[in-house]
Amino acid sequence: MASNINIQKKCEWCGKLFIAHKISTRCCSRRCANLAYKEKTRQKRVSEFQTMVNQQIEKEDCIDKDFFTPSEAAKYIGISRATFYRYLETNLIKSVQLKRKTIIRKRDIEALFDNASPYKKHLPKSKQSITDFYTTAEVKEKYGVKDSWIFHIAKEHNIPRTFHRGKTYWSKKHIDDYFAKKAPDPEIKEWYSTQDMQEKFGMTLTAIYSFVSKNAIPKKKVGIMVYYSKKHVDIAKGLIAPEEPKYYTIAEAMERFNLTRDQLYHYVKYHNIPRIKVGKYTKILRAELDKFFEPPKIE
Repeated sequence: MASNINIQKKCEWCGKLFIAHKISTRCCSRRCANLAYKEKTRQKRVSEFQTMVNQQIEKEDCIDKDFFTPSEAAKYIGISRATFYRYLETNLIKSVQLKRKTIIRKRDIEALFDNASPYKKHLPKSKQSITDFYTTAEVKEKYGVKDSWIFHIAKEHNIPRTFHRGKTYWSKKHIDDYFAKKAPDPEIKEWYSTQDMQEKFGMTLTAIYSFVSKNAIPKKKVGIMVYYSKKHVDIAKGLIAPEEPKYYTIAEAMERFNLTRDQLYHYVKYHNIPRIKVGKYTKILRAELDKFFEPPKIE
């Protein structure tokens, strides 16, 4: 079917003006289109080759150095910077921290190969059979959820299941792991029920659900009852002043100091900055991390 569109365009290859019948047309003829494609392919190959040459030059420049930064060391042995930081964290490679700069000796990297063990082929891990299961009724009773919710979450999180004699059985380990991740913060001791909030604040159920969602109020579920953190509700309502948190979460520290996760873990481990484990979360002492990143000063 012929197009009714007529657009005057300039050929990207020869520069000649022509009438195009499609918006996507870029060349005036098949010959120009083929020549343009070949030139684009040629330039791509030249660019890839130039990148490879630049990487080789950078690597050769590193050969003459006795000391590396982590980025230079990673290029020298041909691994990613993140992987190299993991080696530093496990003390596989020695390093020295000078103020906020990490230095690695070239001979410490080369020493890795002095006592290297023979190559061992990595065999795939054998899958363990699942033998412990919950029935649907047991999941409902233990965690206070509905049938439809179980099937929805199982599909979303790939929880293994099997059918036997007309019943559905769910992997006990996977179900328990999912609910362990959803467990409330153990530091929260006081909770409001929805009835408490209705009586104290005169709120409807709809208003409560909107309020806790908007203010990201932590919650927990016990059977069919849902409870909301008393402290967080009172802060959102303006009844009490928010406390200055004593710890950073990993995400907060990464954003605050513009660090990658590997860099943050390296600093925390290498400089023994206190951290705690709260449920599934790792938290870092705020005062110590702030002190570490303070600019140098002379008193």
